[in-house]
This record gives sequence, C-alpha cells and structure tokens, in this order.
Amino acid sequence: MKTTIDIPDRELEDAIRFTQAKTKRAAIVGAVTDFNRRMRMAELVRFSGTCSSLITPEELRAMRRQD
Repeated sequence: MKTTIDIPDRELEDAIRFTQAKTKRAAIVGAVTDFNRRMRMAELVRFSGTCSSLITPEELRAMRRQD
C-alpha cells in the first residue's frame, strides 16, 4: 500500500540506525512489524493465567511420575 507521510528526520534516522536498515522503507517496515509483534505479545500477556482448565506445572509433574 502506498502512503505518503511526514516523519520527523530525527525519528527516521533513529529508526534506520536501530533497525540497521539499508533504506528508509526497510526501516519503517521493520519498525511497524516490531511494533505489531510487541502489541500482539502484550495482548497475550493480558490473558496470561486466565484459563482455569489448564493443568499446573505441579500437576503435570505428578502425572509424569505416575507413568
């Protein structure tokens, strides 16, 4: 998708440096990809420990000892 945006020079320079990208496009794609990955992980963390039907690590160890 083509989009025209105005990115402050300093922010773009930092994005290029942090992502070690060779082009502006690669830096932006890398930054957006990383942001999306972090947000997906944050969503998963929010649900951490909310499923009561899963067994605990202790229950799993006990089951393995019985075999």
